[in-house]
Amino acid sequence: MSISEQDYEARALPELRALVEALDALELPELECELASDILTIEHSNGDRYVVNSHRAARQIWMAAERNAWHFDWDEERAAWVAKKSGDELWGTLSRVLTGKLGQPVRLAKSTS
Repeated sequence: MSISEQDYEARALPELRALVEALDALELPELECELASDILTIEHSNGDRYVVNSHRAARQIWMAAERNAWHFDWDEERAAWVAKKSGDELWGTLSRVLTGKLGQPVRLAKSTS
């Protein structure tokens, strides 16, 4: 079942903002992140880029990193953005990709404030 446009609007951009806050809280000097419009760009000091963006037409959040791409749909039961093909959850996937890139554990957590 597809998420309604209203629910999508209420969830997608706040999710991207929460990711920026979580990344900023880690204070990783190798990473620079910027949210412009509905596109979150994470750039490593070596020039590698990861992109997480809101795809309104599909009502998904898309992520591209390390020559891979994920399309995350809102999963009401899990209350999370989940890639149907793999079952990967957005925050866990980004954490895993960044852990691999940085060679140290990266644990992203949503702010409770």
